[in-house]
Amino acid sequence: MTNEGPMRVLVTGAAGMLGSQVLLVVPDGIQVVGTDLTDGSGVEVAGVDLADPDAIATLFAKHGPFHGVIHTAAYTAVDKAEEDEALALRVNGDACGVLARRCAADGIPLVVVSTDFVFDGTASTPYSEDAQPNPVSAYGRTKLEGERQAFAAHPTGTRVVRTQWLYGPRGKHFPGTILNLAKDRDSLKVVDDQTGSPTSTLELAPALWDVLLKGESGIYHAACEESCTWHGFASALLELAGVEGVEVTPCSTDEFPRPARRPTYSVLECGRLAALRGAPLAPWRSALSTYLGS
Repeated sequence: MTNEGPMRVLVTGAAGMLGSQVLLVVPDGIQVVGTDLTDGSGVEVAGVDLADPDAIATLFAKHGPFHGVIHTAAYTAVDKAEEDEALALRVNGDACGVLARRCAADGIPLVVVSTDFVFDGTASTPYSEDAQPNPVSAYGRTKLEGERQAFAAHPTGTRVVRTQWLYGPRGKHFPGTILNLAKDRDSLKVVDDQTGSPTSTLELAPALWDVLLKGESGIYHAACEESCTWHGFASALLELAGVEGVEVTPCSTDEFPRPARRPTYSVLECGRLAALRGAPLAPWRSALSTYLGS
């Protein structure tokens, strides 16, 4: 990343929950181009099929040269992916391969955002970066394929960043759903047998820039510190938001059957990212409080 002139970075999924936040925390001296399937906030180039090599060639020719890519675009409809794994594979898998091949040809780094769903959730201690993946859903399989395609095409320049339980100021997510339900109900049932680490885009977005600018090839785990269940997350959310008079009752996953299996335990060990940045992401409750005050 020593090319002359201003550093220019492509951010995919720029209208999404994470990509939009990445655009809001661009480091000084960097020019950014945001692309997404639809026009929206921060989207300079709309409608690009990231799995089409010709479309990527055109994008790079018209808006480059780029000095790096942060790839946040994804097929994130976890349950719908069970019905249309082919489309999810194209978006989550093949697009990573296409982008990685182009980044390899240009000699620039690629940051691929991935997920805890690459694991089966049978562990009882946090998953390290080198833990063996074993996805149990179509979404998890397609995201893992994206990792594999990227590393195969650009082994020296790909940095995979796995995260989980993501929420932020924009987009649809668990805190927004719970707060909306709490407006109309005095009781909520929330799953209490899945454990993870709620992670705010306010915490994750700056970390992605650090991985792009200072990281090396390989896998990074990026989640807020400490863990909870979805029930614990919901309870803390209502408490910190000052919502009173709503009872949050724990329930089992079996009481809310979904097409896609969820990992029962998917806490991520984030030591490599903490070493790179000199500190871990904030504890999830602290990050949640910051989000609510933002």
